[in-house]
Amino acid sequence: MKVGIYTLGCKVNTYESEFMISSLVKAGFTINDFDSVNDVYIINTCTVTNNSDSKSRKMIRHARKLNKDACIIACGCFVEYNKSNISIVMPEIDIIVGNKDKSIIVDLINDFMINRKKIINLYDDFDSSFEDMFIENYKTRTRAFVKIQDGCENFCSYCVIPRVRGKCRSKKPEIALKEIKTLVNNGYKEIILTGIHTGNYGVDIGTNFASLLREIVKIDGLKRLRISSIEATELTDEVLDVIKNNDVIVNHFHIPIQSGSDKILKIMNRKYDIDYFKNKINKLREINNDVSITTDVITGHPGENEEEFEIVMKNLKEINFSKLHVFPYSIRENTPSSRLAQVPEYLKKEHTDKLLELSYNLEKKYMKKFLGKKMEVLFETSKDGYSYGHTSNYLYIKALGNIPSSTFKTVTIINIEYPYVFGEIDEDQVE
Repeated sequence: MKVGIYTLGCKVNTYESEFMISSLVKAGFTINDFDSVNDVYIINTCTVTNNSDSKSRKMIRHARKLNKDACIIACGCFVEYNKSNISIVMPEIDIIVGNKDKSIIVDLINDFMINRKKIINLYDDFDSSFEDMFIENYKTRTRAFVKIQDGCENFCSYCVIPRVRGKCRSKKPEIALKEIKTLVNNGYKEIILTGIHTGNYGVDIGTNFASLLREIVKIDGLKRLRISSIEATELTDEVLDVIKNNDVIVNHFHIPIQSGSDKILKIMNRKYDIDYFKNKINKLREINNDVSITTDVITGHPGENEEEFEIVMKNLKEINFSKLHVFPYSIRENTPSSRLAQVPEYLKKEHTDKLLELSYNLEKKYMKKFLGKKMEVLFETSKDGYSYGHTSNYLYIKALGNIPSSTFKTVTIINIEYPYVFGEIDEDQVE
């Protein structure tokens, strides 16, 4: 049988979709292009914003239009968020799965194909245990995600993720290490640790993130370890010590700030103020001043007037991020922020545009720091006579030549061709 799978949202969803793909392939299914006529369609959904909800609904209905007789599966956060009425408002779905039971997707499909009865696997609460998934290979052989954690208990005032992902749960360290070793042995040069609240790893099983990092960096053959995202509050002295004392952890960290205003951070129920955040960034830069620090910013959150926005802009410039991921505030039903006075849409758009312009300028400024410097690049793809890859600090490199995927080369940065940095491969490395 042919299966098409469509993934929305975060890197955790990407990992879980990859696990479903590997499970299906092992069971004899054929993975096909989603927009083709397939026997089964899986939509791994997202609900972080209203736009995510809209895309999830659109892809579910699109799948039914592609083949009216297919088995349609919807799983993930959009399903969890709407579980009280999902089967009524979206009758197109044959198998409804939230954020539990993605690991048994093959069994669910086989059950439906035999009985042809709608399956609804939703739970009032999540088990206290982590739903183990183990991936040995990805579709590419360059960078591999490893999910080490699920759930969140921060309860930011604008966010529904604790409701749809449950409480914090961690993969056992011995299983995480085995998975990473397997991927490295299978040719992956870079591992990306991911989770809903990655740096909170271990809180439920008597360990912590720093302890896991210390073991991972010892793995033979691992060239790069990247953390998909980490909160400033999770950059403990232990974690900073591991970062400082090895060259496996990359020189790039994604640290969400969400707002540059103490007033807005308090309304958001974030767990730090701007001074605390700046102090953590300074500690990272003491380790390596060229570190790339990217962030998430929500603009237009209730309370963000012109005065507060000027404070936001001032602090973001002072912190000097290398890139901003800008998200206009999206009302999520039954959250504390949804009950506050809302920022007018025109003002939200003005603020979004200004932040996007700031991000562009910050990114170009960061790129210029490396003109003329030699940097190691892990090449990932080639197209039309050029190869593309990333440096440790996540500069997106474009270089002339067809470099095999998963190959490291030293390049000299000679120009900026936004969003790329153009690099010239050192002559002694040209094959």
